[in-house]
Amino acid sequence: MTLPHLRISEPHAGLFAYYDGRVTGYRFDPRPNWVDAGGLGLGIASFTLIEGTEAIVYDTGTTPAHGVAIADHLQGQGVERIRIIYSHWHKDHIAGTAQLLAAFPNSPIIANTRTAAHLTAAKTDLESNRRWPPIKPVVLPTETFGDTLNLTLGDRQIELHTLNIHSDDASVLFLPDEKILLAGDTLEDPITYVDEPQDFAHHLADLKRLKSLGATKILPCHGSEPIIAAGGYGPTLIDAIETYTAWLHSLATNPENAAQTVREVLADHFAQDHVTWFEPYAEVHAANVKAALGVRHG
Repeated sequence: MTLPHLRISEPHAGLFAYYDGRVTGYRFDPRPNWVDAGGLGLGIASFTLIEGTEAIVYDTGTTPAHGVAIADHLQGQGVERIRIIYSHWHKDHIAGTAQLLAAFPNSPIIANTRTAAHLTAAKTDLESNRRWPPIKPVVLPTETFGDTLNLTLGDRQIELHTLNIHSDDASVLFLPDEKILLAGDTLEDPITYVDEPQDFAHHLADLKRLKSLGATKILPCHGSEPIIAAGGYGPTLIDAIETYTAWLHSLATNPENAAQTVREVLADHFAQDHVTWFEPYAEVHAANVKAALGVRHG
């Protein structure tokens, strides 16, 4: 796979984004596939932090070709050693690991214990053709942590926090001195995809935890490339996702509101430019509403 629309930017000093997708007519394959549906169709980024000859990679890309592109860029920056962090276990965030390891052998792969458990359980399925294309091989974490983990990269202090937002195994990366948050899929612009609607109460509680970190610049994996390249979103992105998640949660008792559009639910947030509209998220919203109502009936 060639990557004609991969954009590499440096939103902050030593912090690089590798963004692909959100391009009309651009597809991984004409057949139905998860690369387009969950990744390129919505736009997706991986990130690296570079300090001298060392780097931290936050997600390895949506395809093997993205892993190669990240590795090539790191080597071009003079990087010799890397550590890989998985934001969570979903396919579009882990597909390029083997290619990065080919360039940087024996690199540690860090994930929280939930991510490691999910990947271990799903490895055979992810490597099969059941949900095309397969990831071969799925590379499991080599190091795990529980709720939090503190790391350093040169003078940079790094915090990893485990949250239950979008999925129960989210790992966000926070730079406390710079107030920069790599949010994985816990936040998206304009709405997050709901993978586990039975956990709405947990999502809302952990959104408050996420806000308490005090981030002033937020870089989600799925969002607007120009905003990410310019430094990221403000903390009001968390407010918007909290509003949306609370609305979804309320459908259990107020199913009559299910016909509301994203623009109606988040009218105040759109008016204040907390989020931006991207048409493919209409399908995400429809899936979220169906999932939320399914919990009610289930």
